Amino acid sequence: MGARVARMLRNFNLESRAHLELSRDKPRAAPRHPAPRHPAPGPEASDVAESIHGKNDPLLSLLKSVYVKSEDPAPSEAPKPAAAAHEEQQRRPLKFSLPGDLYGPGAVDVPRGKLSLVEALRALNSHKSQPATWTPEKLTQEYSLNPKDTKAILEFFTPFDVKIIPPQTERAKQIKGSP
Repeated sequence: MGARVARMLRNFNLESRAHLELSRDKPRAAPRHPAPRHPAPGPEASDVAESIHGKNDPLLSLLKSVYVKSEDPAPSEAPKPAAAAHEEQQRRPLKFSLPGDLYGPGAVDVPRGKLSLVEALRALNSHKSQPATWTPEKLTQEYSLNPKDTKAILEFFTPFDVKIIPPQTERAKQIKGSP
């Protein structure tokens, strides 16, 4: 109901207010800053204009001597893109995989410098269980990784690491392990 009253007040005497607004004088635009229309011609201006619009015979003769011949390559002779050929050389076969093709069909190789999820978990777990055998250098060599990335992965990712934080008060409930 309030919207109906507001609309009535807003539309009250609308036509006369519109005529009043249209009959007012329009505001004038601000004056523009005076600026010279054309710079004063001098001896330098005429030399520049002449060099721009005049013919340069040595450059014109060089332009006439250029001949470009372009042909499309035959479809059978089309070379592979350089990125695709380079990528084929940079791929390596998977070291480990899970049975049942859990991570997608046809995953038989990965790019160099990358790990599949299964390989990453196995590498992190083997380093955690046998750090003397599986050093960062050996993991770098085994999986064709960047040494800096390998050290960062081993430092910041810890798989299967469960930490139980003891309660701060005596009254807090604790989860009791099964016997």
